[in-house]
Amino acid sequence: MRDFLPEDVRKREYVIGVIKDVYERYGFEPLETPAAENIETLMGKYGEEGNQLIFKILKRGVHEGTGEADLALRYDLTVPLARVVAEYRDKLPTFFKRYQIQPVWRADRPARGRFREFYQCDVDVLGSHSMVVEAEICSAASEVLRRLGFNDFNIRLNHRKVLTGILGVAGVALELHDAALIALDKLDKVGRDGVEKELLARGVEANAANRLLKFFSELTELDHAAEIAAGEDPDTKQQALNKAVVGRIVEFVGDNEMGSRGVDELQAIVDYACAAGIANRLQIDPSLARGLSYYTGAIMEISVKDLAGSLGGGGRYDNLVGMFAGQDIPACGFSLGLERILVVMSERGMFPENIGTAGADVMVAVWSEESVGDSLMLAQELRVAGLRVDLYPEADKLGKQFKYASSRAVSFVAVVGDEERARGEVAIKDLRSGEQQSIKRASVAAELRRKLVLP
Repeated sequence: MRDFLPEDVRKREYVIGVIKDVYERYGFEPLETPAAENIETLMGKYGEEGNQLIFKILKRGVHEGTGEADLALRYDLTVPLARVVAEYRDKLPTFFKRYQIQPVWRADRPARGRFREFYQCDVDVLGSHSMVVEAEICSAASEVLRRLGFNDFNIRLNHRKVLTGILGVAGVALELHDAALIALDKLDKVGRDGVEKELLARGVEANAANRLLKFFSELTELDHAAEIAAGEDPDTKQQALNKAVVGRIVEFVGDNEMGSRGVDELQAIVDYACAAGIANRLQIDPSLARGLSYYTGAIMEISVKDLAGSLGGGGRYDNLVGMFAGQDIPACGFSLGLERILVVMSERGMFPENIGTAGADVMVAVWSEESVGDSLMLAQELRVAGLRVDLYPEADKLGKQFKYASSRAVSFVAVVGDEERARGEVAIKDLRSGEQQSIKRASVAAELRRKLVLP
């Protein structure tokens, strides 16, 4: 859990501003929920490992000594959304599209880009089974990343029904599917040998584990074949690879009903994504599992070249809201990891110039103790005109005031000395060019707006 200095906050606000703008242009509406939820609302929704990372809040007052918890800090924004939809169903539209940007808390081990308190930036659509939802959500997430300057990313795509079919055909017992998915989700982190050890430790039979991992090993051979077929065009290569991967899945799952339904839905998402112009961003990856237990359909995760971990992920969770509402309500969502995005953008120098230090448009200097009141009035006049104005708080040497303004990345300094006051003028110094000119006081605001190219 961290403090954020002004430079950090400005960078965060820049990224959040881009995210909000994109989400609202896709028709999503804002929602906020409390930091704490009833503990029973959260427990059991995130799988075995997720439950261990929930920050519990002990009972208060006369119950404090029991050591029992009745509340918990929210682990994500999806479960609170499900509770809200169940509670306010009659007040929400048939297709509820919401975005939510708030902090969540996890009792995790801190690491690079991983914190115990961090913001999530979610979009979700509730009320529709259509795969158009998945395509729209992937399109919105892609546009956010493009607007922020990311070009080397893919959205890895898989389907829980496909995974169920693959696990079943491989011979993994149904009651061990969740355990197998937890292990499988670590394939890109610990490799085949590490996953095999965990599968066996979780009770998966050796033959089933070998057959399962053999299937995923064979997929790596498809990448080379697709590259040869596509030549040097990366977009053509990705589409060829997706086609080859789908073909291999179909071959493996055979007539498995669940697996076949998952393949059909995957193909529908790819087709809609093609119409939305983002087919080149989708990478069908049967090894993607995502450990959260509430996913029921498509699952997605953003992968950036040469970056460990992801910048976000999500999927379809058609049964989660039903846990609260008593009836199934289809839902699909995606969450961007703000903290990791900020870390990567800072390391790669992706922020616009001076965004971390850009503050006031102009600073009003104080000529003397006797002119403090006049400086206050000028600052207010400029603020009323829509400018961002800082006021140096005390009479000091002008050189020192100019140096301070420069350190704050202020573009202009306004000075009302004795001579300027007598002429009804204000001296304006452009710290960017070093030029200085005197302007009639009534025209100062308009002239500054012109120089700053403000509307």
